[in-house]
Amino acid sequence: MSECTHDCSTCTENCSERQETDFRAKPHPLSSVKKVIAVLSGKGGVGKSLVTSLLAVNAMRSGDHAAILDADITGPSIPNAFGVHEKATGNDLGIFPSRSKLGIDLMSINLLLEHETDPVIWRGPIVAGTVKQFWSDVIWKDVDIMFIDMPPGTGDVPLTVFQSLPIDGVVVVTSPQELVGMVVQKAVNMANMMHIPVLGVVENYSYFECPDCGRRHNLFGDSHIEKVAAENGIETVCRIPVNPKLAAACDAGLIELYEGDWLDELTKKIEAL
Repeated sequence: MSECTHDCSTCTENCSERQETDFRAKPHPLSSVKKVIAVLSGKGGVGKSLVTSLLAVNAMRSGDHAAILDADITGPSIPNAFGVHEKATGNDLGIFPSRSKLGIDLMSINLLLEHETDPVIWRGPIVAGTVKQFWSDVIWKDVDIMFIDMPPGTGDVPLTVFQSLPIDGVVVVTSPQELVGMVVQKAVNMANMMHIPVLGVVENYSYFECPDCGRRHNLFGDSHIEKVAAENGIETVCRIPVNPKLAAACDAGLIELYEGDWLDELTKKIEAL
């Protein structure tokens, strides 16, 4: 064993004097955020941004002041779903988030770029640093629930969010495919390793309900989400159908007008934290 330097960040020994490093970033002095919920997926294209948007809308409808921190720096879609295209503003005090029509506070890289279609060609450390700045440099005023739209996977940015922000719970988003078990397991394992509770799992593209006969069709195969949730000790399971009206609302920037009770149970669980 080498001589102790008292710098635990560079040491792998598990001695009795070891001190855990606190990586949490401090919020802006003028910020006030009561709860922080991360919306996570093990893979891309499963509707994570949609779920984030719907949960924020539900929170506002329940009387809470909601906010969304878009941590998907290289693939931001939150502003477009809410029809927000005005740039974020700021002054010597800090950066002010943009606001949706219902009053949801939004911060996304697209609200800072000169053109929305400009690609963000940054390496991992810069992307992760930007997410931390969205927490530390943005003034989040009187927010009851902040939802973080995470990038897919379990890489640099999700790790930075879990280590730097005071996450109260995680929502896992997936789709009804055979791969779902492994994908959910990866996301759940990451949350468990960071000692953050998984509040629920949402299966997007779960089924299509025929508008003529009302019959449900499993377009992407039979669902295995109940079994996967039970194996991982997740109590709350929600399903979102393939819904053309929902897709049209996102494309038109009118997600706040959506109609559906698919996430009501999960919303109640988040509010009860």
